[in-house]
Amino acid sequence: QVELVESGGGSVQPGGSLRLSCAASGFIFSSYHMSWYRRAPGKAREFVARITSGQLTNYADSVKGRFTISRDNAKNMVYLQMNSLNAEDTAVYYCNVDRLGFPYWGQGTQVTVSS
Repeated sequence: QVELVESGGGSVQPGGSLRLSCAASGFIFSSYHMSWYRRAPGKAREFVARITSGQLTNYADSVKGRFTISRDNAKNMVYLQMNSLNAEDTAVYYCNVDRLGFPYWGQGTQVTVSS
């Protein structure tokens, strides 16, 4: 079955960086677009970034220029490099794949940006 396991979250000061990782299994990873979403306290889950099976990327306006999504098809991994973090980036970050019309989510990893 599809499994997504996020890691790499933590606490960081404003202006700092973190790299999130998502290990995927249970499907042909290289064939699917992969995404990162986040849910801030008291807010709905929102799109952060997507990388297609062909390595094309797109980002939410709020993270454009600061975050970079990448993937390693040999390792079935997707990454989110986050730079210049600010308090508004505090959230639980989720890895996502839509497979056969059904969305799959990991358990999430907490990112806290605070001084």
